[in-house]
Amino acid sequence: MAHLTCRYFSDVLGLSTTATVILPQVQHEAGVPGVDALPDRLPVLYLLHGLSQDDASWTRHTALERYVAHRPMAVVMPAVHRSYYANQADGYRYFDHLADELPHIMASFFPLSQRREDTFIAGLSMGGYGAMKAALRRPDRFAAAASLSGGLDVTAKPNSYPEEWRRTFGSPETSRAAHEDVIEMVRQSDPATLPRLWAWCGTEDFLLQESRTFRDACASAGVPLEYSESPGAHDWPAWDEHIPRLLDWLPLAR
Repeated sequence: MAHLTCRYFSDVLGLSTTATVILPQVQHEAGVPGVDALPDRLPVLYLLHGLSQDDASWTRHTALERYVAHRPMAVVMPAVHRSYYANQADGYRYFDHLADELPHIMASFFPLSQRREDTFIAGLSMGGYGAMKAALRRPDRFAAAASLSGGLDVTAKPNSYPEEWRRTFGSPETSRAAHEDVIEMVRQSDPATLPRLWAWCGTEDFLLQESRTFRDACASAGVPLEYSESPGAHDWPAWDEHIPRLLDWLPLAR
């Protein structure tokens, strides 16, 4: 497989940024299986990092490369800093970059499919929130979305990081936070239009209640969600253990 650091310019952000990209390979490396064949256009998973992480975190702290080596798909991991994958009230349009611009940029560099049925999004912690937000706001773009230890009720907590929260979402008195609230998006959604949804959280994770709140909102709204909990904390050993489960769940044509 190929493991690339892609430096590119974003018109939406108005700056140069990076993404880590994994591409499959037919050739088999000793001890690491390759794929049997490559489609003309690769399915793609946009895999999102958490708060305080970057585009290389998944490959630095898990065996992601080994887990995807036999799968005929690409993995794109963008860097978004502490943006909450939002069009920030005082900052940059990271949501527009992730959901709209990035797929077109990556498809101009690599042989990636842009069909909905070939496009997936997932992430951990802040990235789980970003993945669900993208899926709920752009259901026509993604076939599946998943969250590991997601901060899925982040907009309900303006006092967690007050200055950062206001810089990102605006003042609590404005309606901007509701526009970024995945719980409210679920309540207002049409279940028939949504991609497949999957979420896991560890029972020792400090964000467990946020995953449960999202689970309960989906149940109340009639939105199908494959949800599970098991022992685990908010850490890389837990995410390394469960990312293979997420990959197996993706509706990837074998």
